Amino acid sequence: MEYTLLILLLPLASFVLLGLLSNRLNHKTSGVVGTGVLLLVTLLSFYAAWNYFTTQKAGGVFQSLLPFNIPWLGMGPQLHIDLGILLDPISVMMLVVISTVSLMVHIYSLGYMKGEKGFQRYYAFLSLFTFSMMGLVLSTNIFQMYIFWELVGVSSYLLIGFYYTKPEAVAASKKAFIVTRFADMFFLIGILVLSYYTQTFDFGALTSGNTALFQQALSITFMGASALVWAMALIFIGAAGKSAMFPLHIWLPDAMEGPTPVSALIHAATMVVAGVYLVARLFPVYVVFTPEVLEGIAYVGAFTSMFAAVIAMVQTDIKRVLAFSTISQIGFMMVALGVSKFEGHGGLGYMASMFHLFTHAMFKALLFLGAGSVIHAVHSNEMSKMGGLRKHMPVTHWTFLIACLAIAGIPPFSGFFSKDEILAATYQYNTGLGIWMTFVAGLTAFYIFRLYFSIFWGKENRYEHHTPHESPRTMTFPLIFLAAVTLLGGFIPFGNFVTADRSEYTIHIDWLIAVISIVVAVEAIFIAGMRYQYPGRRLKKMPSLLQGFNRAAQHRFYVDEIYLFVTKKILFNGISRAFAWFDRHVVDGFINGLASVTGWVSVKIRGLQSGEIQWYAFVFLLGTLLITALFLFI
Repeated sequence: MEYTLLILLLPLASFVLLGLLSNRLNHKTSGVVGTGVLLLVTLLSFYAAWNYFTTQKAGGVFQSLLPFNIPWLGMGPQLHIDLGILLDPISVMMLVVISTVSLMVHIYSLGYMKGEKGFQRYYAFLSLFTFSMMGLVLSTNIFQMYIFWELVGVSSYLLIGFYYTKPEAVAASKKAFIVTRFADMFFLIGILVLSYYTQTFDFGALTSGNTALFQQALSITFMGASALVWAMALIFIGAAGKSAMFPLHIWLPDAMEGPTPVSALIHAATMVVAGVYLVARLFPVYVVFTPEVLEGIAYVGAFTSMFAAVIAMVQTDIKRVLAFSTISQIGFMMVALGVSKFEGHGGLGYMASMFHLFTHAMFKALLFLGAGSVIHAVHSNEMSKMGGLRKHMPVTHWTFLIACLAIAGIPPFSGFFSKDEILAATYQYNTGLGIWMTFVAGLTAFYIFRLYFSIFWGKENRYEHHTPHESPRTMTFPLIFLAAVTLLGGFIPFGNFVTADRSEYTIHIDWLIAVISIVVAVEAIFIAGMRYQYPGRRLKKMPSLLQGFNRAAQHRFYVDEIYLFVTKKILFNGISRAFAWFDRHVVDGFINGLASVTGWVSVKIRGLQSGEIQWYAFVFLLGTLLITALFLFI
């Protein structure tokens, strides 16, 4: 399967070509080249998936495959970094997810970004992102993953800040870059600690279950925890930053300043699940050697999912509703990993997490692209500027509704099947956690149908300068395709392909849990419909206590303000100001004083360089006589 190397090289070549020739290529050519390359990459990814899942099974277990691997950098007698490609169930699954969503975004962008300044640059950045994300999921070792991890961050920075003349976009790109780099610092420290004690970066060795490999890391403790626990916790912080887990979530809502197709690609389906993928990649280490860290991951995910769902309920910008929805759904995936074991029915959470990653990628990309279609029609992100659009945009309306039903967990849409497995895993782990996540699922159904009814039902606005109309075919085709996948994706026997121990797992729906979750979702949809479907129907005025809570949720519970207070008031004004004074007065004063002394000395001795021949001859003769006298007396 050496051809899988082309999955990496083709988008890289597209980035270089479009980047270097951007001034010579017109918009249409750039779009065709970028989309054509992604079509080829998608076909190769699907072929690789079919080939792997039909040929790489031995003894009922899928085997890892290294079609390409070369030594790159030696760091000691045993420790070295390789560059290669690792094919196993989760990496192959991610190939399908990334290539599919990326191709739909490329096609969609032909219509959405038509006429935009920097069109060629936009497609070059999309190719760079696809290359970086593919390299991340195909990495054979954790340091190679870290390299592509940082490239994904750079790609995200470039795409979020695509509208670089817009101050909000520039601020959002810098915020995303700084927050994720801060988290990545802990990721790197975790990698270094882990590799120092295990003397390997290789995923195959780390996930082999070899107890001897981790013996030293487990025996050395710091502040009551082993070195391995610290390493895996630090690695999770890197994952939490990329996947926008609380409290490192603040960059994702602002990242919506980028073009809407970028939001669908990066902040809904691919980049934000990199953290989930990292935890899944190292899952055998977490579950066998550091179960306490895995339990912490579950509770961080549970809190994040609730926190983001509550905020999503009161947002008015449709892209920010979807952004907080993404944070909440990523929390679901983290919870599923956190409550999972390794083998048999205990591994339900792992399978459910990967299943939800797959289904969420499709219906959330559909939601973002549907939102982009609406924004393209009404030229606004605010729900107050929308209403009654189902009459003007039938394709967008029906495809958006399918995605809403999927994320709400209504059968037979794909989200129902993956969410039901997550809820079953959480109830199996802890009943209280299961109830918590069921309630979050109900909030999800409410906020997503609040969005749906506000856009497509409600009171129809008067559009003074234009009449909303359906998007062009380049934009509606991806909507229809993703809607079809969302409608049918739940029937994929996912347990036959991706499980924790790589053996087959037959999915059995727990109908007691499923019925409870369906009833909760339907009730939430009913409440949303009563409040937002028809303009005349409103619930009673909130009590003052709930009004205060509502205001806090609208301000995202002031987490951003807390960050600003800590950074500006404490770090910048308190700590950094003292360092700045020391730098200006002590360091700069010393350098300036040294320069002043040098200048004074140069003024005093400048007469030695008078330019007079007689003076030079006199000095030469005097020096010669002194040297001669010195030799005579010695």
